[in-house]
Amino acid sequence: MEVKIGVQFAPRELVLESAQSQAEVEKIVAEAIETQGILTLLDEKGRRVIVPVDKLAYIEIAERTAGAVGFTAR
Repeated sequence: MEVKIGVQFAPRELVLESAQSQAEVEKIVAEAIETQGILTLLDEKGRRVIVPVDKLAYIEIAERTAGAVGFTAR
């Protein structure tokens, strides 16, 4: 799962690849927002991303997209 986190006053978003399902990530985000605490997510390599909930601008959760190789006709 690809997760993009927009942080207030940060010029770039945080992007991580998570082995968790979309439902699991959504539940973790909802619980963090509900408790007004911190959002903690793990990426596929075991790295931990911690963001204070009051600094969140947005969170985008999407399936991984395979990169296209070569030329394609649309």
